[in-house]
Amino acid sequence: MIAIIDYQMGNLRSVQKAFERAGYKAMITSDPDKVIKADKVVLPGVGAFQDGMSELKRHDLIQPIHEVIESGKPFLGICLGLQMLFDVSYEGGEWPGLGVLAGKVVRFDLPSQYKVPHMGWNQAHICRRAPVLKEITEGAFFYFVHSFHVVPEDLGVVAIESNYHQPFCAMIWHDNLMATQFHPEKSQAIGLRLLENFGQL
Repeated sequence: MIAIIDYQMGNLRSVQKAFERAGYKAMITSDPDKVIKADKVVLPGVGAFQDGMSELKRHDLIQPIHEVIESGKPFLGICLGLQMLFDVSYEGGEWPGLGVLAGKVVRFDLPSQYKVPHMGWNQAHICRRAPVLKEITEGAFFYFVHSFHVVPEDLGVVAIESNYHQPFCAMIWHDNLMATQFHPEKSQAIGLRLLENFGQL
Protein backbone atom coordinates (compact mmCIF):
# COMPACT_ATOMS: atom_id res chain seq x y z
CA MET A 1 0.00 0.00 0.00
CA ILE A 2 1.12 3.54 -0.78
CA ALA A 3 0.72 5.99 2.13
CA ILE A 4 0.24 9.68 1.38
CA ILE A 5 1.23 11.65 4.47
CA ASP A 6 -1.51 13.97 5.69
CA TYR A 7 -0.14 16.90 7.70
CA GLN A 8 -2.96 19.31 6.85
CA MET A 9 -1.09 20.89 3.94
CA GLY A 10 -1.22 20.11 0.24
CA ASN A 11 -3.58 18.78 -2.38
CA LEU A 12 -3.78 15.29 -0.92
CA ARG A 13 -6.87 14.14 -2.75
CA SER A 14 -5.50 15.10 -6.17
CA VAL A 15 -2.33 13.09 -5.45
CA GLN A 16 -4.46 10.13 -4.35
CA LYS A 17 -6.67 10.37 -7.43
CA ALA A 18 -3.60 10.54 -9.69
CA PHE A 19 -2.28 7.30 -8.18
CA GLU A 20 -5.69 5.72 -8.69
CA ARG A 21 -5.66 6.76 -12.36
CA ALA A 22 -2.19 5.23 -12.62
CA GLY A 23 -3.63 1.98 -11.27
CA TYR A 24 -2.54 2.06 -7.61
CA LYS A 25 -4.42 2.31 -4.35
CA ALA A 26 -3.11 5.00 -2.02
CA MET A 27 -4.32 5.89 1.46
CA ILE A 28 -4.20 9.35 2.99
CA THR A 29 -3.07 9.10 6.60
CA SER A 30 -1.60 11.08 9.48
CA ASP A 31 -1.13 7.93 11.57
CA PRO A 32 2.61 7.46 12.23
CA ASP A 33 2.23 3.66 12.51
CA LYS A 34 0.48 3.42 9.14
CA VAL A 35 3.23 5.52 7.56
CA ILE A 36 5.92 3.24 8.97
CA LYS A 37 4.09 0.06 7.88
CA ALA A 38 3.31 1.24 4.33
CA ASP A 39 5.15 -0.31 1.38
CA LYS A 40 5.82 3.10 -0.18
CA VAL A 41 5.39 6.62 1.16
CA VAL A 42 4.61 9.97 -0.44
CA LEU A 43 5.21 13.35 1.21
CA PRO A 44 3.24 15.94 -0.77
CA GLY A 45 2.83 19.59 0.11
CA VAL A 46 1.82 23.08 -0.86
CA GLY A 47 2.48 26.11 1.33
CA ALA A 48 5.07 27.61 3.64
CA PHE A 49 8.11 25.67 4.82
CA GLN A 50 7.86 26.66 8.49
CA ASP A 51 4.17 25.70 8.63
CA GLY A 52 4.90 22.37 6.98
CA MET A 53 7.62 21.46 9.47
CA SER A 54 5.44 22.58 12.39
CA GLU A 55 2.57 20.36 11.20
CA LEU A 56 4.86 17.35 10.72
CA LYS A 57 6.09 17.83 14.28
CA ARG A 58 2.56 18.34 15.65
CA HIS A 59 1.41 15.06 14.09
CA ASP A 60 4.53 13.15 15.28
CA LEU A 61 5.50 12.38 11.69
CA ILE A 62 9.15 13.46 11.63
CA GLN A 63 10.60 10.26 13.09
CA PRO A 64 8.40 7.98 10.91
CA ILE A 65 9.63 9.81 7.79
CA HIS A 66 13.24 9.21 8.82
CA GLU A 67 12.48 5.55 9.61
CA VAL A 68 10.84 4.94 6.23
CA ILE A 69 13.72 6.54 4.32
CA GLU A 70 16.35 4.71 6.35
CA SER A 71 14.49 1.40 5.86
CA GLY A 72 15.03 1.56 2.10
CA LYS A 73 11.35 1.74 1.17
CA PRO A 74 10.52 3.89 -1.87
CA PHE A 75 9.85 7.47 -0.76
CA LEU A 76 8.55 10.28 -2.97
CA GLY A 77 8.47 13.96 -2.00
CA ILE A 78 6.44 16.48 -4.01
CA CYS A 79 7.00 20.28 -4.04
CA LEU A 80 7.15 21.32 -0.36
CA GLY A 81 7.74 17.62 0.31
CA LEU A 82 11.02 17.99 -1.60
CA GLN A 83 12.06 21.19 0.14
CA MET A 84 11.52 19.90 3.68
CA LEU A 85 13.98 17.03 3.08
CA PHE A 86 16.85 19.53 3.18
CA ASP A 87 18.73 21.12 6.08
CA VAL A 88 17.38 24.64 6.05
CA SER A 89 14.98 27.02 4.31
CA TYR A 90 15.29 30.79 4.05
CA GLU A 91 11.58 31.33 3.46
CA GLY A 92 10.61 34.24 5.71
CA GLY A 93 13.53 33.61 8.05
CA GLU A 94 15.78 30.63 8.67
CA TRP A 95 14.01 27.36 9.43
CA PRO A 96 15.45 23.87 9.99
CA GLY A 97 14.21 21.08 7.76
CA LEU A 98 14.30 17.30 8.07
CA GLY A 99 18.02 17.20 7.30
CA VAL A 100 17.78 14.07 5.17
CA LEU A 101 19.85 15.78 2.46
CA ALA A 102 22.47 18.48 2.85
CA GLY A 103 21.51 21.77 1.26
CA LYS A 104 19.24 24.79 1.47
CA VAL A 105 15.99 26.18 0.11
CA VAL A 106 16.18 29.68 -1.38
CA ARG A 107 13.86 32.10 -3.16
CA PHE A 108 14.27 32.75 -6.87
CA ASP A 109 16.41 35.84 -7.37
CA LEU A 110 15.41 36.96 -10.86
CA PRO A 111 15.17 40.04 -13.09
CA SER A 112 11.90 41.94 -12.70
CA GLN A 113 10.42 40.58 -15.94
CA TYR A 114 10.30 37.10 -14.39
CA LYS A 115 7.27 36.49 -12.20
CA VAL A 116 7.61 34.80 -8.84
CA PRO A 117 6.04 32.39 -8.06
CA HIS A 118 7.15 30.41 -11.07
CA MET A 119 3.93 28.87 -12.37
CA GLY A 120 3.25 26.71 -15.39
CA TRP A 121 4.84 24.12 -17.64
CA ASN A 122 8.61 23.85 -17.78
CA GLN A 123 10.95 21.55 -19.63
CA ALA A 124 12.98 18.89 -17.86
CA HIS A 125 16.63 18.11 -18.53
CA ILE A 126 17.34 14.62 -17.22
CA CYS A 127 20.71 14.57 -15.45
CA ARG A 128 20.39 11.06 -13.98
CA ARG A 129 17.72 8.57 -14.96
CA ALA A 130 16.01 7.64 -11.70
CA PRO A 131 13.75 4.56 -11.73
CA VAL A 132 10.63 6.76 -11.71
CA LEU A 133 11.75 8.32 -15.01
CA LYS A 134 11.41 5.08 -16.97
CA GLU A 135 9.97 5.83 -20.43
CA ILE A 136 9.95 9.58 -19.73
CA THR A 137 11.79 11.33 -22.53
CA GLU A 138 14.41 14.05 -22.29
CA GLY A 139 12.77 17.45 -22.65
CA ALA A 140 9.41 16.40 -21.23
CA PHE A 141 7.30 19.15 -19.66
CA PHE A 142 6.11 19.16 -16.05
CA TYR A 143 3.89 21.57 -14.12
CA PHE A 144 5.44 23.85 -11.48
CA VAL A 145 4.08 26.22 -8.83
CA HIS A 146 6.81 27.56 -6.52
CA SER A 147 8.71 30.62 -5.33
CA PHE A 148 11.59 28.70 -3.70
CA HIS A 149 13.90 25.97 -4.96
CA VAL A 150 16.44 23.62 -3.41
CA VAL A 151 20.21 23.98 -3.69
CA PRO A 152 21.75 20.60 -2.79
CA GLU A 153 25.32 20.56 -1.45
CA ASP A 154 25.94 17.38 -3.45
CA LEU A 155 24.94 18.06 -7.05
CA GLY A 156 25.20 14.32 -7.61
CA VAL A 157 21.68 13.92 -6.15
CA VAL A 158 20.11 16.05 -8.91
CA ALA A 159 18.05 13.88 -11.27
CA ILE A 160 16.27 16.62 -13.24
CA GLU A 161 17.27 20.21 -13.83
CA SER A 162 14.92 22.83 -15.23
CA ASN A 163 15.42 26.47 -16.14
CA TYR A 164 13.66 29.66 -15.16
CA HIS A 165 16.13 32.32 -16.30
CA GLN A 166 18.65 30.22 -14.38
CA PRO A 167 19.03 26.45 -13.93
CA PHE A 168 17.46 24.99 -10.80
CA CYS A 169 17.03 21.54 -9.30
CA ALA A 170 13.65 20.11 -10.29
CA MET A 171 14.12 16.57 -8.94
CA ILE A 172 16.47 14.69 -6.66
CA TRP A 173 17.23 11.00 -6.45
CA HIS A 174 19.31 9.28 -3.77
CA ASP A 175 18.92 5.51 -3.37
CA ASN A 176 15.25 4.90 -2.42
CA LEU A 177 14.56 8.63 -2.04
CA MET A 178 13.04 10.60 -4.91
CA ALA A 179 11.48 14.05 -4.77
CA THR A 180 10.21 16.54 -7.33
CA GLN A 181 9.78 20.30 -7.29
CA PHE A 182 7.13 19.93 -9.97
CA HIS A 183 3.69 18.41 -9.40
CA PRO A 184 3.37 15.04 -11.16
CA GLU A 185 -0.32 14.91 -10.18
CA LYS A 186 -0.86 18.09 -12.26
CA SER A 187 1.43 17.09 -15.13
CA GLN A 188 -1.09 15.08 -17.14
CA ALA A 189 0.06 11.88 -18.88
CA ILE A 190 3.77 12.39 -18.22
CA GLY A 191 3.14 12.93 -14.51
CA LEU A 192 0.92 9.85 -14.31
CA ARG A 193 3.72 7.86 -15.92
CA LEU A 194 6.08 8.99 -13.14
CA LEU A 195 3.57 7.97 -10.46
CA GLU A 196 2.97 4.64 -12.18
CA ASN A 197 6.72 4.04 -12.21
CA PHE A 198 6.85 4.84 -8.48
CA GLY A 199 4.03 2.36 -7.86
CA GLN A 200 6.01 -0.34 -9.67
CA LEU A 201 9.09 0.01 -7.45
